[in-house]
Amino acid sequence: MLIHYVLLSVMAVSAAVFAFFFLRDVWKKRSAYRATPAGPLLGASFVVSFFVTFGIGGFATMTSFYKLTKLVDDRVIPGTLNVGLCLPVAIQTFIFITVVKVDPLTLVSMILAATVGAVLGAGVVSKWPADKVRIGLGSALIVVALTILAGLLKLTPSGGEALGLAGAKLVLAIAVNFVLGALMTIGIGLYAPCMALIFALGMHPLAAYPIMMGSCTLLQSWAGIRFIKASAYHAKAAFAFAAAGIVAVPLAAYIVKSLPVTALKWVVIVVILYTSTVMFRSIGKDRVPEPGH
Repeated sequence: MLIHYVLLSVMAVSAAVFAFFFLRDVWKKRSAYRATPAGPLLGASFVVSFFVTFGIGGFATMTSFYKLTKLVDDRVIPGTLNVGLCLPVAIQTFIFITVVKVDPLTLVSMILAATVGAVLGAGVVSKWPADKVRIGLGSALIVVALTILAGLLKLTPSGGEALGLAGAKLVLAIAVNFVLGALMTIGIGLYAPCMALIFALGMHPLAAYPIMMGSCTLLQSWAGIRFIKASAYHAKAAFAFAAAGIVAVPLAAYIVKSLPVTALKWVVIVVILYTSTVMFRSIGKDRVPEPGH
């Protein structure tokens, strides 16, 4: 369908513009992060990106990794996540949006709503002090954990068969996706909440994939540029996330079609709840260095 190809073209251009700003900035800062070990960053990024393709959100898991290893300062974690995952998510989008034919109006409106929310939110969050980011991340992690837990316990609707929305449901979906886009800028991934939204509105579970991946591709492209310009991200960690993800995503999408992820989701819940506790306990206890130091 024409609208799908137009949307893909817009996202491809957006991702290309983002890549230009990102790679140029990484090159400029290539000597600033020499002391940061690349191996752990690449390894964790590969594993997380692999499972992101199946809907297991990468933001919470990578936040846990950055926090526990202390490789990335708390204040720049949101920017690092958004910048680093942008290009791998773009690849996911190009794969899934051509396979699952969601109603064009629903697909385009929800993606644009998330993008506007993220761009507006990035300008605010990139200027937040470290403790404010910790509070935002700690709260966001709890929300993600409860969302995943509700799905595992079958407390949320299991979805329906529709591949599109209309009327009040469409308006609600647009409004909620706008909020989810803004929350991306404080480190809460859009995947799990968007899946819950899709299920709750009676859509087919597969419809969540092109919507959530398309939303993240477009919003992370432009929100990521704002984080880059504000130097509110860790360049080496973001580059490792992007490089590993570009390899992991196609493997996950084409080679592994199904995977028993229930046990992994339980592990993720424990890890992110622990990390949320660590975030709250660290408020006011230390001064976080400026980006690049």
